[in-house]
Amino acid sequence: MNTKPQVNVVWLKRDLRLHDNEAIFNALKAGKQVLLLYSFEPLLMEDSHYSERHWNFIRESLVDLNDELQHYNSKVLVVQSDIIAAINQLQSDFRISDIYSHQETGILVTYERDKNFKRFCKNNLINWHENINNGVIRGLKDRESWNEKVDAFYAIEPLPFQPKDNQLVSVKVINQIEHNLNIPSLTTPKFSAFQKGGRSVGKKYLKSFFSERYGNYMLNISKPELARTSCSRISPYIAWGNLSVREVYHEAYHLKETSKHKKALEAFMSRLRWQTHFIQKFEMEHTMEEASVNKGFHRLKKSISKTYQTAWETGNTGYPLVDACMRCLNETGYLNFRMRALVVSFFTHNLWQPWQEATTHLSQMFLDFEPGIHFPQLQMQAGETGTNMLRIYNPVKNSLEHDPEASFIKKWVPELELLDTPFIHQPYLMTEMDQQFCNFKLGKDYPKPIVDLETSRKKASDTLWKLRNDKTVLEESKRILRKHTLKKRF
Repeated sequence: MNTKPQVNVVWLKRDLRLHDNEAIFNALKAGKQVLLLYSFEPLLMEDSHYSERHWNFIRESLVDLNDELQHYNSKVLVVQSDIIAAINQLQSDFRISDIYSHQETGILVTYERDKNFKRFCKNNLINWHENINNGVIRGLKDRESWNEKVDAFYAIEPLPFQPKDNQLVSVKVINQIEHNLNIPSLTTPKFSAFQKGGRSVGKKYLKSFFSERYGNYMLNISKPELARTSCSRISPYIAWGNLSVREVYHEAYHLKETSKHKKALEAFMSRLRWQTHFIQKFEMEHTMEEASVNKGFHRLKKSISKTYQTAWETGNTGYPLVDACMRCLNETGYLNFRMRALVVSFFTHNLWQPWQEATTHLSQMFLDFEPGIHFPQLQMQAGETGTNMLRIYNPVKNSLEHDPEASFIKKWVPELELLDTPFIHQPYLMTEMDQQFCNFKLGKDYPKPIVDLETSRKKASDTLWKLRNDKTVLEESKRILRKHTLKKRF
């Protein structure tokens, strides 16, 4: 007779919250004791898309979860292990018949891991329950009725976290089993330029946005400096699951009833739906991680320049707004959407580099790295979908329009801050006399432009517009529209 205690395991991944977490809700509803598990998996910690800033955000999120779980005399069991090895070890202490998690729309390594885990569960007579995450639906062939399904998901009230007394495995029991497991430290740097992880911090950002900041949301959404306070700044908390899209949507919806800034809230809410749309697109076409979704663009060949790429990555291209954006991103993990589009446009069009060469640096730098947003957006900004408008951003025009006083540039490219504002935007226009007067040497104190904007823009535009008329590109464009949009779009 098996005398081991029986538990339901909740495998936490990118859903680091207790509230509106369908996996936790369903595990508790089943009535058995519940063990919350998070595994720092070597296959992800060694993957090139991730960096220490991500793992620290997750560590902070887990500490925050454990603070909340103190009220229930429990905590998350945090291990450093492959998930299969972790479950195997737990089976020596518990009878595990059911495991709950969300459906992860991740990178290829997590897709392969999940297939292996599914086989493992089947071989061990374990029921693995995967729940919908943020309205993304697995197994769809097209978008017919998708809007209705997502509407229904969003309409559900956020799920409460209401464990029964002693339903969560106790701290005492978890401490005992930790002796047989590889337990990582959750210590993180005390001071950091990055947003701190955790639901409690995410809720503070959300509260300040809805109580003070959202009124200027649309006015400043494209401005590199002002967007840092006028935008919600909750993207990392959604990406790592401290907040659910649904609960944020509900708060915005209820606020809209009495708000003086209804249009700002409507724009914000539309972007929450936009997030679900893009992750759904990636869920349905996961090959986007490595290749352009439109197969007609596979024939596009670009020469790789490590010199160009290093200059772009480090913020030394000679174009101040591009450089300010890249330095800011590297140090803080955040850029507003327009500036993200601009730096990708510059990389893929002006530097004429393959978008694949930008994927890992950007994913490592974006604190809010979300695969389902990352890869579709890279391809869209690179002009390789065949269905979206080709946009080649002019960094000088954007600098003059969205940072007219050059305050953002001065902050992140301080070697330019003493120049007159027109020269801060375009230092390469300085004559030798200008440079002598300012005690500034172009090419020494700040790089000369590594490419010519107009020449490189024309090359990219001519090449991509010509390719858009290619037979394969046109056929693929129709296929993409059939698969990812409603019938009225094609």
